[in-house]
Amino acid sequence: MPRSLSAQSAIFNFQSLLTVILLLICTCTYIRALAPNLLDKNKTGFLGIFWKCARIGERKSPYVACCCIIMAFTILFSE
Repeated sequence: MPRSLSAQSAIFNFQSLLTVILLLICTCTYIRALAPNLLDKNKTGFLGIFWKCARIGERKSPYVACCCIIMAFTILFSE
């Protein structure tokens, strides 16, 4: 049976939300590796979220990598 083509945002679909969070963490970590001053000047406030995501990616990189691999397999091989 085909899926319904409803327009859901990533907030209401749990798998999409996890994908967006993982991509945000990986992207912020990569940007901080290339240009550390870009994220380090905004450690507080709304833009501090990106600095925190970069710190999570740096400190928990094996766990983030495992989550990315698991998410890739679930996206490729689910349904």
